[in-house]
Amino acid sequence: MKDIKGQLKLSSFPENIKKETIAGKDFRVSVYGEKSYTDQMAVITHFLHNTGNIRGIKKRREENLEAIQYIRDFIFYAFPDLDAKTATKAAENPIQYELFQDFFEIPFPDPKRPKFTFIDLFAGMGGFRLAMQAQGGKCVFSSEWNKYAQKTYMANFGEMPFGDITKESTKSYIPKTFDVLCAGFPCQPFSIAGVSKKKSLGRETGFKDKTQGTLFFDVADIINRHRPKAFFLENVKNLVSHDQGNTFRIIKETLEELNYSIHYLVMDGKAYVPQHRERIMIVGFNKELYHGEESFEFPEQKESNISIGQILEPLVDGKYTLSDKLWDYLQKYAVRHQEKGNGFGFGLVDLNGITRTLSARYYKDGSEILIPQGEGINPRRLTPRECARLMGYPDTYILSAVSDVQAYRQCGNSVVVPLITAVSKRIIKTMLNP
Repeated sequence: MKDIKGQLKLSSFPENIKKETIAGKDFRVSVYGEKSYTDQMAVITHFLHNTGNIRGIKKRREENLEAIQYIRDFIFYAFPDLDAKTATKAAENPIQYELFQDFFEIPFPDPKRPKFTFIDLFAGMGGFRLAMQAQGGKCVFSSEWNKYAQKTYMANFGEMPFGDITKESTKSYIPKTFDVLCAGFPCQPFSIAGVSKKKSLGRETGFKDKTQGTLFFDVADIINRHRPKAFFLENVKNLVSHDQGNTFRIIKETLEELNYSIHYLVMDGKAYVPQHRERIMIVGFNKELYHGEESFEFPEQKESNISIGQILEPLVDGKYTLSDKLWDYLQKYAVRHQEKGNGFGFGLVDLNGITRTLSARYYKDGSEILIPQGEGINPRRLTPRECARLMGYPDTYILSAVSDVQAYRQCGNSVVVPLITAVSKRIIKTMLNP
């Protein structure tokens, strides 16, 4: 019998192998029924994250037959002469067989003794997860539809998020019980920039936007089904004023109808990072448990004592310096708008101050945040690492799983990690000691 202990890596799991028969066994990798490679990896990695929990093997096996089958077929693919009994045992207990060790060689593993559980919806590059893990939380489900953000998330947490959370097939993987729901649900239908762009294209905004505005109701649906102890939602400041306040009124009333007490506050990330970034924090506690008597308060908002100059890299590749053509265009563009009396134009940063809000479009020209480089030298964009620092991510956070363009997009769509961490700390303190 072949000894397979410690011989398989998750990174070697094949993406594009069609159904075939190997050594008399019906092998299905990449197309298990209708499953995509990404969905398979989501099933497997979530199973690996939860292997060894308090739940017994028998119960876990009943709940994770799909993951076990995928791993078993992968084992047969890698070792076609292996006997079925050993393959099945290894698939049921991959950690015991020291399989997929690369899965655990990640910068941000789960806490060894978790204090609570949470799910991470619209996970992006993982800002909420970093914040919640810092409080001792264990993520038991994650979801993110963007394939590039999934890669970054996987590189840092060893978990592939599930895809489209609007689908029942995706929702079916959410554990029956968990303590906290986290969601930075898409803000484009509500943001000032998003509203302007959609109106110019003749498209609806807010809840009338059928592709994104209604995603809040999927969050509400999950809260209603699973009744977590608390939830933590984040969105753009403009959510409060959109449609003369009607959008936020509907959101607040919907959450209150689910029998949760609601706390909300617009907070600025500049208290934690050198960036002016206002976002609304929405926190809720289950009235069935706390009866609306929880002693929750948002952290105090303080003035920033960090400047943009403090987070810049000492040596930067020349590719981030603006070309003469682009720099000339941005200067002329700014002059044209100044003559019209509006404030559109590039943002040349005071290195002793803070920046404008980083957007997901930063990769296009970097105009909202430009770093001066001295007389006679064109300014430059921030590097992806500097953008990550601007959002409060540690330097150990892996960005190289995707291109610069995708890293810029992910940072621009992310939450300010230290701000989310500060609010998370208050939420967990209240939840565990109401």
